[in-house]
Amino acid sequence: MDRLTDFGTPALAANGLAHRYGDTMALDGVTFEVGEGAFTALLGPNGSGKTTLLRIVSTLLKPTAGTAAVLGHDVQADPQAVRRSLGVVFQSPALDKLLTVDETLRVQAALYGMSRPEAAARVVELLGAFGLSDVSGRKTRHLSGGQRRRVDLARGLVHRPRLLLLDEPTTALDPAARAVFWQTVHALRRDEGIAVLAATHLLDEAETADHVVILDRGRVVADGAPGALRAALGEETLWLDVDDAEAVATAFAPDAEAVSPTLVRVLGAAPHRRVEEAYARFGASVRSATVRRASLEDVFLSATGRNLREHEAS
Repeated sequence: MDRLTDFGTPALAANGLAHRYGDTMALDGVTFEVGEGAFTALLGPNGSGKTTLLRIVSTLLKPTAGTAAVLGHDVQADPQAVRRSLGVVFQSPALDKLLTVDETLRVQAALYGMSRPEAAARVVELLGAFGLSDVSGRKTRHLSGGQRRRVDLARGLVHRPRLLLLDEPTTALDPAARAVFWQTVHALRRDEGIAVLAATHLLDEAETADHVVILDRGRVVADGAPGALRAALGEETLWLDVDDAEAVATAFAPDAEAVSPTLVRVLGAAPHRRVEEAYARFGASVRSATVRRASLEDVFLSATGRNLREHEAS
């Protein structure tokens, strides 16, 4: 059973979402669900449509077509109910640098109409959960990058949302700060049952998700639990970088496919033995042969014909 089905009513249901910026189709018929309490990673390179999708879900942008509902509330028909259900953390912390950490959280509580006693209790709770109690009186401009990110996350959770949207939340954080950030998020999910939809281009972040939706050029190219997506490619796969992928794939048919003009994926048992066969049959036209366990990188590569890391660097 896909881990996603272990969760109840969808926290988010997107159906045929599309959005166009002039002549550019940023989203093209995107359909998926985020299970209640689940962690769903929206994986894709820059320009794949991740931020556009999050802006639609958070009611900041109207879709050109399709629908999206948060806990049953349509993002266009009932935006106020959607906003009450959401916590949002965008790429760059948007903190007032003149406010202290404590003041930042209390202002957010006031914006959501929380009473002073309720707000005070919730602020103390979040300061402790995020390891910010010792810096609660410090102005946010004097915090480290990791601390500011945790304040931003805490602020988005003051009103106890049921769905948390994260847009590349660990951008510019060092590895240690990234680890602390995700430990905090996962502890929060465990303790409060919040569903999380996190847009990322980082494979290690997506690997920890219950459910992965891979976006490329505005379309969903893969959708499922990370383990299931990897398993669909086989336990180990042979990848051949060649001069003419179609010719090599035809020669290895039906166990091979040309993923791109120069890349062939060879399936089947004993892939190591097929390395020798590839060099024997195609000689110098085989530039490299790699056998590896399937990863989400391979899932993206198989679906798009491009390497996610190379795409990011381009």
